[in-house]
Amino acid sequence: MRITVLLPGTLREKAGGESRLAVDVAEPATLGALLDALAERYPALERRLRDEQAGLRRYVNFYVDGEECRHRGGPATVLRADAEVQIIPSVAGG
Repeated sequence: MRITVLLPGTLREKAGGESRLAVDVAEPATLGALLDALAERYPALERRLRDEQAGLRRYVNFYVDGEECRHRGGPATVLRADAEVQIIPSVAGG
């Protein structure tokens, strides 16, 4: 099934400058499987999204169809066909 991933400007350089990625994921699709597929295509992007144990990075937010995924199971969040996943790194500073 095809999933659309939306990337902010800060991550686009790690994905060839693209703001929208169409990613094919086998069913049943999960956020973790989507991130595995992204890691194959864009290894540099992987390091920004997941930690060394393949867990979601603490300061990166993943929204699945507009809902923050940590409330839906994190990497185990099930994705529907044509789902939209938005990735937003937290911004801090002063």
